[in-house]
Amino acid sequence: MTDQTAPSTLTDGFHLVIEALKLNNISTMFGVVGIPITDLARLSQAEGMRFISFRHEQPAGYAAAITGYLTKTPGVCLTTSAPGFLNGLVAAANANTNGFPMILISGSSNRAIVDLQQGDYEELDQMNAAKPFVKAAYRIDRPEDIGTGVARAIRTAVSGRPGVVYLDLPAAVLSATVDVQVGQASLVKVVDAAAPQRPTDEAIERAVSLLAAAKRPLILLGKGAAYAQADTAIRDLVEKTGIPFLPMSMAKGLLPDGHPLSAASARSLALAQADVVLLVGARLNWMLAHGKAPQWSPTVKFIQIEANPSEFDSNRPISAPVPGDIGEAVKALNAAVASKGVKADPAWLGQLNAKREQNVAKMTARLEKVTDPMNFFTALNVIKGVLEGRDYYLVNEGANTLDVTRNVIDMKLPRRRLDPGSWGTMGVGLGYAIGAAVTTGKPIVAIEGDSAFGFSGMEMETICRYKLPVVVIVFNNGGIYRGDDVNRGDGTDPGVTRLDASAHYEKIIEAFGGAGYDAQKPADLKQALETALASGKPAMINCVIDPHVGTESGHLSKLNPQSAVKAGTATSTTKAAK
Repeated sequence: MTDQTAPSTLTDGFHLVIEALKLNNISTMFGVVGIPITDLARLSQAEGMRFISFRHEQPAGYAAAITGYLTKTPGVCLTTSAPGFLNGLVAAANANTNGFPMILISGSSNRAIVDLQQGDYEELDQMNAAKPFVKAAYRIDRPEDIGTGVARAIRTAVSGRPGVVYLDLPAAVLSATVDVQVGQASLVKVVDAAAPQRPTDEAIERAVSLLAAAKRPLILLGKGAAYAQADTAIRDLVEKTGIPFLPMSMAKGLLPDGHPLSAASARSLALAQADVVLLVGARLNWMLAHGKAPQWSPTVKFIQIEANPSEFDSNRPISAPVPGDIGEAVKALNAAVASKGVKADPAWLGQLNAKREQNVAKMTARLEKVTDPMNFFTALNVIKGVLEGRDYYLVNEGANTLDVTRNVIDMKLPRRRLDPGSWGTMGVGLGYAIGAAVTTGKPIVAIEGDSAFGFSGMEMETICRYKLPVVVIVFNNGGIYRGDDVNRGDGTDPGVTRLDASAHYEKIIEAFGGAGYDAQKPADLKQALETALASGKPAMINCVIDPHVGTESGHLSKLNPQSAVKAGTATSTTKAAK
């Protein structure tokens, strides 16, 4: 008797990956194609996803990371095996350090050959290589497990303290087939991936009691506060209590920088004199001098809202730990401070305001002084004027370019300033710009140091290829920090921090069909930026500034050890021997 049963319809790992992502509302991937994931990228487009194809995996990873930060949904970066994976891993480690939700998906080689180290194409045990640098790493060994693997990656990336998950996809799993009904049944729709965790009443009561007794309270907002998107609750807490707030760099705009309770222009005084500090989405890491003297009072008491309880007491004792979700914690604090009538002491506010007015006057004088050639302040004063009142995202990196821009360009809306974050990583700029442009559709202005730009400069082609509304401004002072370093030896090579001060960076974008501008004077810069923003198209400005301006390592000079030889107090062993 002839079997009349129709053959089963098959699907494969490629399709199941795309279907699992789409089922969980992930509609965009960033990456670089190649063996064995080229068809995965092609299929993503065919199935209605957007694939942004980069020139290098590292900026692709940065784009995925900033997408996660802006949306609270994991950004996805797709890479090839071994070298491609390692390139993407740098961005993944940076995102994990910053607490950005991201999934790094990489194809990998034949497991049997890799495990016996027999020399397969791009042989590398990628899952175990990733583990020290990410929140979790998983390998999917069967196509019917893809749905579970993607679901675990999503939930792990966004729950608790957000972070990065690495998903290892061997080539054999991608091409393996299963019955389509089996594959469909294996897909998982994640439900409530990051359920808010409310702190206990006892934790809230302890925190409010400290605030109520404080003479000089301070609310310190970190990028975790911006990520939480609890903007209204945070603003209510500040304004109802009248407690001054200090935003970390990526928390700028949670409340407008010009807000009367902002202590940003009196930062040093606020840190040194505060007696009780409420940390909201901020950690006492190197950027806050680990909470220790002399930057801080030795008797200051800390309240910390933190999703990861192991972070408490990491540098200073936390007098009132508040474990839980930032949004839930701030809402609970709002209710509690209202019932206890917590209000900041007017004398403390007056002290901060006096210092703020003094520092603002100094900054205004620096900005109004026009130099020729331009220095950082002259150029940024022009940019500040052009950007005033516009709806845009600011990407910013460099050493002096980062430090001065952070102090000059005010932010009025949350999550609009994107910068290197906890590691101070250079090279994030163009990846962040592309990710933000794709995710938001808004104009992006990337203010880049010439050295920082060089880490990912070829992504200008990506910006042009996708016709993104990105304006890149390169502050060209011809060097890392500045362009007047000299060779301290007998050779003719340039000094180690020298770059080409005569470079015309604007020519790079012209090669890809974008608009390039050379700005030697303030008027040139103003016209170029206004024209570029009005066009809504890719543009690049070579902003030429004085090669003699800039501080080595920017504000982090104390972290960059200086050779005693350079200081004239020691000599090399070679010279001593002579």
